[in-house]
Amino acid sequence: MAPIQSLARTAPGAARGPRRRRFVRALPYLAPAALLYAYFLAYPMIDAVRLSFFEWSGFRTESPAFVGLENYVRILTKDPVFWTALTNSVIWVVLSLVVPMMISLLLALALNRRMIGRNLFRSVFYMPAVFASITVASIWRWIYNPTLGLLNETLRTVGLEDWAQQWLGNPDIALYSIFAASVWQGVGFGMILFLAGLQQVPPEQVDAARVDGAGGWQVFRHVSMPALKPTTVVVIILTMINSLKVFDLVVGMTGGGPAQSTQVLALWTYTQSFSNHNFGQGSAVATVLLVISLFLVVPYLMWSMRSDKE
Repeated sequence: MAPIQSLARTAPGAARGPRRRRFVRALPYLAPAALLYAYFLAYPMIDAVRLSFFEWSGFRTESPAFVGLENYVRILTKDPVFWTALTNSVIWVVLSLVVPMMISLLLALALNRRMIGRNLFRSVFYMPAVFASITVASIWRWIYNPTLGLLNETLRTVGLEDWAQQWLGNPDIALYSIFAASVWQGVGFGMILFLAGLQQVPPEQVDAARVDGAGGWQVFRHVSMPALKPTTVVVIILTMINSLKVFDLVVGMTGGGPAQSTQVLALWTYTQSFSNHNFGQGSAVATVLLVISLFLVVPYLMWSMRSDKE
């Protein structure tokens, strides 16, 4: 019994040795990507946080002046557009975690079955995901055109002309109109991820559940859903990150208007920095966006990793 206990105590340390050697051998292959990541992503991120404590117009003729936390005080107390952008970003994240994820999952469940034209339907639903966001914005601006757009013309054709309106010109619905374009573009990517997860479900488990009398919902709840947990974690994290940094669609469809009603944090960061030439406040908004992203993503990622270990 004693040798077995001794082996159990030394096993973790013995296992760490090979892992450390494998990591050292992998360093030459990781170094180029790590250097590129540090230069193009980590350094600009750290520099933006540093710049948030300075006041600078962005011109080389003017040196940044240290102002401490003044930029944060300004955006929190004297910048009403910041709160509009923050509210819109939160709304976007919440809607993205509900609407496109549910549609993606339903499409994946439907297209995971054997049916005529299954591969064609998969390609059609995934196709918008490969379009550039600015291209999607141009397509949907034409759809929403108040006079010649497809949506209003269709409504008039079916006798619902009272519903035709300025979809991107009405401050009450402009943000949701942009979000509809985002759903059209994004459901295909989530569908592919969920399809990949569903195809990892062992067919014998599904067959055994059906033999035991389980219906479609019971098979999904007790067999497919547990197997989809890793995929769901990935989809949720990617959805939150992409929702917080939404930029191209808003710029291409409304530019933040009308009356700043569709401003989001990523766009307001750009506007403050490059349009208003206030890089200090723009960096402060970017830092707030970074903190919110970490606050949302890191705890969920840690919780999911802890659940997997248990």
